Amino acid sequence: MDPVLTEIYKTVLGAAPYVIAAYFLLWLGFIVYVAFGIRKVTAVEQQLAALEESVNRRGGSPAA
Repeated sequence: MDPVLTEIYKTVLGAAPYVIAAYFLLWLGFIVYVAFGIRKVTAVEQQLAALEESVNRRGGSPAA
């Protein structure tokens, strides 16, 4: 094998764990961000359902 290619492969393979860790952290951060967003949307939906129920109990007309 060409010595230049051998040196390049050594450099690339030496950095591979850092690249893999960076991608892992990036995906983990994205998944956590989406999970918090879903939790927030769920909480807002529950509050909206409670508000609609309260309006209906007071005799108001429900929104379409």
